[in-house]
Order: sequence, then C-alpha cells, then structure tokens
Amino acid sequence: QVQLVESGGGLVQAGGPLTLSCAASNVTFSSYAMGWFRQAPGKEREFVAAISWSGSSTYYADSVKGRFTISRDNAKSTVYLFMNSLKPEDTATYYCAAGVPSCYQQAYDYWGQGTQVTVSS
Repeated sequence: QVQLVESGGGLVQAGGPLTLSCAASNVTFSSYAMGWFRQAPGKEREFVAAISWSGSSTYYADSVKGRFTISRDNAKSTVYLFMNSLKPEDTATYYCAAGVPSCYQQAYDYWGQGTQVTVSS
C-alpha cells in the first residue's frame, strides 16, 4: 500500500531552522501533488504548503509565507519542507499528504503518520 513517512521533526529554538522530509513508497510519486499540514494540540489540522506534480507551482498558508519553502525531488520520491524563522506557534505535528494541489484536506488521498515539531521560546 502507499506509504508516506515523515522525518526531521524535533525540538528547535525560536528563530531557528528545521527541515522536514517525507518519503513516499508504493506510489507513482510524480503523479501526485504533495502537501504539508499541521495540527497543534487542541486545534484543527491546518494547511501549511503544497506543491504541484512537477514542482513548478507552490502554495503557502499566509502564516508561513516567506518563512517556509516546499520542494520535491521526484527521483527520490521525497517532498521537503524547509522551515526558517520558526516561532513557538509553529509547534505542531506535521503531516505530509499526496493528492491534488489544494489547501483542503479532502483533496488528498494518502497521509503520513506525522512528525512532531516543537519550537521553544
């Protein structure tokens, strides 16, 4: 079955960088747009960023625009989320997903298990 495995989460100080990776298997990776979502404790899961099949188009939530960058390597079946200038409010479990380019969760068919990002002040 399709597997999406996130990695790279951890504890980081405010203002610091962190890079998340999501490796896909058992899927034609280049046929799917990829997205990153996050869920903080007690909150709904929210859209963070998305990237088109080829990587030519990217989309960001206003809260991360200018600080986060999404990219993909189709040869490695991997999508990345480069996070800079992290804030305590970025603390959440981050999920990658495969589907069509959208900020809506319903557009994504497959989801990873999530990786925890904690930003200390």
